[in-house]
Amino acid sequence: MTSALEIRHLQAWYGESHILHDVNLSVEQGEVVTLLGRNGAGRSTTLRAMMGLTGRREGSIKINGVESIHLPTYRIAHLGVGYCPEERAIFSSLSAEENLLLPPVVSQTEQGMSVEEIYKMFPNLEERRDSQGTRLSGGEQQMLAVARILRTGARLLLLDEISEGLAPVIVQALARMILTLKAKGYTIVMVEQNFRFAAPLADRFYVMEHGQIVEKFAAAELESKTAVLNELLGV
Repeated sequence: MTSALEIRHLQAWYGESHILHDVNLSVEQGEVVTLLGRNGAGRSTTLRAMMGLTGRREGSIKINGVESIHLPTYRIAHLGVGYCPEERAIFSSLSAEENLLLPPVVSQTEQGMSVEEIYKMFPNLEERRDSQGTRLSGGEQQMLAVARILRTGARLLLLDEISEGLAPVIVQALARMILTLKAKGYTIVMVEQNFRFAAPLADRFYVMEHGQIVEKFAAAELESKTAVLNELLGV
């Protein structure tokens, strides 16, 4: 089976700043993979590079076997990729439901989740469907940001720090969401600072430092990697 994501020798720049240095990683269909690392390690830039949102890129990024390194962002989305940025980007003047209905279905092969399916997964959003974006709590905005990309038909989800700064009850709801999506066969790449959130969810982990992958291991190896993680992450 073709990998959902295959990155080889990826280099990326913001202007003159060389951020990613020979990044190599792969994600299989239906896997949850987490990128770990300190702030500034290059994790968010890796997600942005996958979407063509950095400056210059070199190397190879294959999505479901299709080379995307030279494709514009909208074409990458059409390959079935959904990106949830750290800043959420909720439209404040629109209601929660209007935000949810705004993105079109972009996947060439999937219809995406219906509004009813999304409300079943996120009952808070159904309750607040008529509330303006500015009136939603941080947790509700995060749920909405994730829910929006599920409507597009994306099956490869790139989630950037979705648990950051949220109350424990919301973090638990997001964890349940990821497990539900995994059971439905979605492929998920997460950038997470909250190791306790990510640890029980991911199948595999990559650790980044100075724009490079410095360690990789499976969930089954987590206990044996404690000392390495303490050194690299301070967890």
